[in-house]
Amino acid sequence: MFNLTSISHKPTSQKVRIVLSALFTSALVTGALVTNAFMAPNAYSQTIATDMTTDNPVNSLKTQNTRVVSAGAGITELVLALDASNELVGVDSTSQIPAELTEVAKLGYHRMLSAEGILALSPSLLLGSDAMGPKTTLEVLSQANVNVVQLPDADTQAQLLANIDQMGELLSRQSQATALKSQVEEAFVKLDAKQQKITDNGKPLKVLFLLLQADRPARVGGNNTAADIIINLAGGNNIAGFDGYKSVSQEGILALQPDVILISNRSDDEQQNPAAELLEKMPLLQHTPAGEHKQIKAIKPQALLGGLGISAIQAADTLASDFLSIQAATQQL
Repeated sequence: MFNLTSISHKPTSQKVRIVLSALFTSALVTGALVTNAFMAPNAYSQTIATDMTTDNPVNSLKTQNTRVVSAGAGITELVLALDASNELVGVDSTSQIPAELTEVAKLGYHRMLSAEGILALSPSLLLGSDAMGPKTTLEVLSQANVNVVQLPDADTQAQLLANIDQMGELLSRQSQATALKSQVEEAFVKLDAKQQKITDNGKPLKVLFLLLQADRPARVGGNNTAADIIINLAGGNNIAGFDGYKSVSQEGILALQPDVILISNRSDDEQQNPAAELLEKMPLLQHTPAGEHKQIKAIKPQALLGGLGISAIQAADTLASDFLSIQAATQQL
């Protein structure tokens, strides 16, 4: 559906590392940058390099070789989909990039970015979501003439399309943005059709999402989570009944009697048999409809990061097909 792999990468030259590093060091010594009132997130979208001659940030970026640091799995996914990987010089730890992009630096978690590590890459543009931070790092980078742009986390089709438009402008990939928006809109049309079929087949399936992490109790994904977005897009009924993530005992899950259990372990390792692995760890779930009929599905962690994005749409499409298959099998019993 989306072309994330047909991309090329070419190294770009380092430009002003020494100057920016000096600015950063000076900022830390004086403390001036960290004591100033922090700018609102949207204010960063107006930040632009002082050595640029135009007042228009977008136009100014078009005139030079953009060196992009992308922070956030969903944002990086869009950079790749817009065929702008050749301008990537760094990504955060949640971002997934093709193995051939060996010269792209891996930075820290997108909420805990280091200004020094980013400045060492001499970027001209830092792209991230509202969650990108910390604020002090963003302010240091802005003062060091890096164009810092934070895009709202997308939880609707309209916001996702708006983000694609803005990134297309910033990366001078307007035609790619137009094509990508068409793909996204087509994907939503297909999802709507599947949702209608699911509705026509009867009541939506009861779905529960479990986030599994080593040495921690399983947490259920409630309303307003990435899992909730995917379940709703797929035409399912998230039965968690609360907002955010909460730990729920096996007995509590048993009482909910989910038809389908979705799991993710925040690991890139693909599970060979997610149903068997879950039931071995949580044997009581065998007595739910999901456990009895082995309707336990794994979602790649990439789909749960960065709000509504390409991976989330793909996961929802797969899940909607699963729901239709389950309904068809149930009707044949």
